[in-house]
Formats: sequence, structure tokens, C-alpha cells
Amino acid sequence: MAVLALGLNSCKEAPRPLEIDNSLSASEIEAGVFTPEVMWKMDRIGSASLSPDGKRLMYTVTRYNMEANRGVTVIVVKDGTDEPKQLTDYSSNNVSPVWSAAGDAIWFLSNRSGDMQIWRMDADGSNPRQMSAVDGGVEAFGLSPDGGHVYYTRRVHVRDVKSADVHKDMPESKARIYDDLMCRHWDYWDEGSYSHIFIAEVGEKGIGEGLDITGADAAWDTPLAPYFDSGEIAWSPDGKFLAYTCKPLTGTEYAESTDSDIFVYILENGMTQNICKPTVSGRTAGGRQEVPFVGYDKYPVWSPDGSKIAFLSQRRAGNESDKSRLFVYDCRTSEMKELTADFDYNAMNVRWDGNDTIYFIAPIEATHQICRVPADGGKVEVITSGDHDINEFSLSGGRCVASVTKITQATELFDVSLDDGALTQTTFANRDIYDNIRFGKVLKRWVRTTDGKQMLTWVILPPDFDPAKKYPTLLYCQGGPQSVVSQFWSYRWNFQLMAAQGYVVVAPNRRGLPSFGQEWLDQISGDYSGQNIRDYLSAIDDVAKEPWCDRSRLGCVGASYGGYSVFYLAGHHQKRFKAFIAHCGIFNFESMYGETEELFFVNNDYGGPYWDKTNRVAMRSYANSPHKAVGNWDTPILIFTGERDFRIPYTQSLEAFTAARVRGIPARLVEFEDEAHQVFKPQNSIVWNREFFGWLDKYLK
Repeated sequence: MAVLALGLNSCKEAPRPLEIDNSLSASEIEAGVFTPEVMWKMDRIGSASLSPDGKRLMYTVTRYNMEANRGVTVIVVKDGTDEPKQLTDYSSNNVSPVWSAAGDAIWFLSNRSGDMQIWRMDADGSNPRQMSAVDGGVEAFGLSPDGGHVYYTRRVHVRDVKSADVHKDMPESKARIYDDLMCRHWDYWDEGSYSHIFIAEVGEKGIGEGLDITGADAAWDTPLAPYFDSGEIAWSPDGKFLAYTCKPLTGTEYAESTDSDIFVYILENGMTQNICKPTVSGRTAGGRQEVPFVGYDKYPVWSPDGSKIAFLSQRRAGNESDKSRLFVYDCRTSEMKELTADFDYNAMNVRWDGNDTIYFIAPIEATHQICRVPADGGKVEVITSGDHDINEFSLSGGRCVASVTKITQATELFDVSLDDGALTQTTFANRDIYDNIRFGKVLKRWVRTTDGKQMLTWVILPPDFDPAKKYPTLLYCQGGPQSVVSQFWSYRWNFQLMAAQGYVVVAPNRRGLPSFGQEWLDQISGDYSGQNIRDYLSAIDDVAKEPWCDRSRLGCVGASYGGYSVFYLAGHHQKRFKAFIAHCGIFNFESMYGETEELFFVNNDYGGPYWDKTNRVAMRSYANSPHKAVGNWDTPILIFTGERDFRIPYTQSLEAFTAARVRGIPARLVEFEDEAHQVFKPQNSIVWNREFFGWLDKYLK
């Protein structure tokens, strides 16, 4: 690794300053309608953290320039009741800010010199100084509590995959050469480089040369691909140990397994310990038992005294949506203790409050709430309540601040009372929009399913809803498939945006979604075409009984697994729907098995490969693949896909589009050459929404 002189800039050109003016126009205020253009003017609050004394709140805000087709992220600090102060400008992206232990400085990543590098500034934003000059840039970093070290992650070339490297006399060749899986992941091809963790000392002149603790020859990523979440890495309070998540597997074994573990690196001697292997003792409500750690083990968090590590663990290898259990590892005795054995919900976003209490977030009945549990075991207590999503929170100085969304509100920060769970809003990033744009009412509806269960369904009404009128109505099919339909705010699939165009939106928490217990969640695996599909129809049929729902103008929309649902329902909807929209959906299970990358997903959710004729679950899945019912298609369908989507490759959408047109079904294909499984770029998003609502308006209005 080359560490450049700190006085030199990276060879990459620094980004141009952006002009940001996202105030509403006079015509937008007069209309009062939530449009895609208005949505892209919203401030997007990112990661937030309290200063060590709890008095100051730091967070990031991302704003976009539609003409430039990009955004910029700035760092903001709010001190008490004062107005927020923006500490960085629009000339560069400034992300991942952290407080120094004394609260007198802020460390962050910035691309103001070209590549992303580690910077430091005083707590008021003055005296910014570049602290690193890592060749190729830094992807993530963390400052040790004593300020003596940093970890950072960067990509390391481990093996030659490009043909020009293998056949050096053929420098213009553009081939890639593989002997094993995984050739690609999410939205990128494996070209032999992987994210590794480096530890470096902090000196007067900046950050010194880093030591690769992952291992120079390690052909895997830390933190894990494809999200590379820095929350998977944590310093001990004394700065002598670094805990991190790793899945040290390669090839087909990597593609078929979710078996990651928590490792602890010891700075003093350079040794590394895997605290999740071998199998160790665990505690449940029924006493001691052996608890295997063969699934995802992630997100280590040290207790303030450094004696324990809390982390999240899934029991089943190959199931990315198994119950996320909260464990505590005792560094002195190596004892493991499970704290949520009797709590039938997932745990996430773990935080210690002293050494005796742990707080975390759990999805509960299509909301996300803060919970707490004694660190030595006991009953889980749910602290907050209400129809909202608490997505992350920060604890410091006796204060708790949380990031909160609702279907009617983008992310804002709220103070949380840990006594009674009361929420008090502390940021008002998009007040101008909420004051001038009308939003639709959200109804909470419990629908009886075909097997006699009760299913929570959100119904979003258009603004200025008139019950005497009849409205076209959309069934929203959730992706995942194990992703809760909660009080989320999305900049891609936004319920308020659909409602603002005059549509009622029906969003059911069908079988296979978390927050209703593990049995409800597990039902979908191996049964894609079963009860969860019947749940969808129960929801739309129930709402269609309302006098304000126009049963002659029903639409069905969804992405990913929701896109599969659309393709499947297109052949089994019994004339209910007049228009379909599928985004990056699964169409042909057999070709999908050979085209996707994380094989553990299809092995778990389909039941296995298509050639295993003795596997009854798998054979049922393949027999009910959507492409088998194309002969029943009779309804116009719009299909979106991204050329860089390797999770559900764009060829699935091409197959569906080809089938529709050959059969004479009105169909449209919108393919984005620079997007993957989602649409992120501003102008692409506007085009996506224009096509989306243009199709619905054509067939439902």
C-alpha cells in the first residue's frame, strides 16, 4: 500500500461545487401536490450522533441538484435549541462524521481533495485538515476512543481475474476469467479486489501507514459485501482491540452460505480471535444449551468497561432472514448469553447504556420501536410505541436521539424519553414542504386472511379524499421478500407520491414479513406461490368492498419479490386488475437459479436447485414459476429493470417482456443502463416516475 505525502492532493479531480436551491416554486406552492420533482427537493437526513456530553447533535444532510444529476452531503451540528449550523459546504461530499472522545473535534470522510480521505476539524467546523492520503481512497473508518489509532477500509488487489493481467501480452483484452463462484455480486463484477481493514497510528502529521489485519491474501470482504456497513466494525473502549464481522469463505462455499463470525484483533500482539467458533455454550429460557453460530453473526458493540461484546446472530446458515437474536459475549469467561430467546422479534441497532442495560430496535407489528433488556438477561421491555419507524438512535450523556420516519414524513430526528418513550421532534428539515404540500391520510386496517389470521394493511388515501367519490386503487406488493411494510419513507416506492396522483394504495403485511413473529416470517420460504399470494388478494378484495374503491380500476405494482408477485398474479388474478407494473421481478425460476449470485437465497427460498427432482419443496417452487402461467396473461404490463442488477438480472425482465409482446399483450420495457436493483440517480428517478404514473393513468384513469 502506498501512503502519499499529506501535502499532496490525490490525482483524482475534486468534484465541482454544486448550486443548491431546493425551495418550492410559486406554482408548486399553489398546486400543493406532492410530485417527483418536489420529492427530490427534500433534505435527506443521514447518520446522527450525540456529542460525548449529549448536548450537541451532529448529523448529515444530503441535497440534490436535478440538472447536475447528483447530490452533495454536508455535516450539520445542532446545539440545544439553536438553529442547526452547517459545518461544510457544497464543494465536496462530507460523510461518516464521528466525535473525538473529548467532543472538541470531528473526524469525517471527505472527497474535497479528490478521493475519499479522512479529515479532522474543530467541533465548530474551523481548521479542517486532511489526515490521510491513502492510495485509492478510504471507504470507511473509525477513530479509537483514545485517539491513538484509526481503522480504515480500502480495496486490495488479491488475485488476477482480468485477462490483461493473466495474459500480459494481450493488454487490450477485456475478458474476465473465473474458476469458481462468485463472479459478480449485487451490481459489480469480481475483479480480484476486496475490502480489507487496516489499522494505523495517529500522529502529529496525520495518519501513518496502515497494517492490513484482514490478511494480504484474503479473497473476501470486511465488512461484508454488498453493503460494506461500517457498523460491522467496533473499537474497544480502551482502543486495544478491534472487533469486526467477517465471512472468510470463497467460491461456491461463499455463494451458498451466510456463515459470518465476529473476530477480535489484538493490537498488542497482532493475534485474531474468532469468538463465534467453535460452538460455545449459550443460555435460553430453558437453561443452558449448545448454540451454534453458523448463520450471520454481525454488528459487535463493546460494553463501556470493555468486558463484554453484544452482537446479533442468526441461527440458520443460508437463511438471510432468520431471527436476528441478541447475544452478549463475556471476554473474561468466553460465555455466551442470548437475551432475546423469549422475544419473538428481530433485534437491530444495539447500544449499551452503562454496563448493565442494552437498548435495541425491534420491528413490531409493522413499526420499529426502541426496546431494552438487562445485559445479564431478563425480560425485554418495549419503550416506545406508535405508528412510526425508529431506524437508528444515539445514546450519550443521559440523552437519546432517534431517526424517525412515517409514511407521511421523511426522516427527522427526535429526542426520546427513556422513561415513557415520548418523542419530541428536534429537527424540521423539510418544514417548507410539509407546510405547503398536501399529504394523504394513512389508515391502519386489519384484514382477515383465507386461513383465519389477521393481517395488518396500510391504506393510504389521496389528499383531499372524498368518500363520496370512487378512486382507482393500487395493490402494493413488497419486495425482500422478508422486508416489513412498515412506516417507512422511500424515495423510490413512495406511497404518498402514489396517493398524490389520485390513487388509493393498499399495502399489506402479507405472510413472509417480519414484525409479526418468526412463524409468520418463515411461512414464505419454499412457498412463494402459496399463502402470501392469497394474503395479497385478501387485502385488495377487502378494500375493494369500500364504496370509494373503484373495482373496475385496480392496479398491481411491486419490485423484486414484489415484481415476482406481479408476474405471478398476472397469470392468476382472475380479471381483478386492469394494469400491472413489475420492477426487477423474478420471472423464470430455473434461469434465475443460474443467473443470480447469492445461491443461499434461492436455495432457502425455492428449496433448492431445479435439477434435484427428489426435492418436493423445490419441485413445487419451479412448477409455480410465473413463466409457466404466461398463457393466462391478459392485462397490460409495464416492466422496469436495471442493466447492472445481478441479484435479479435484467434478463428476467427481458424474458417477461418478450413473452408479453409475443402473446400480443400491451407491454412496455424501461431499462436503465446505469442502475442496478434500485433506481438511485435523480434524473433516472424522474423518468421512472413519469413512466410509472403514465402507465397507470393510461389504463386506470
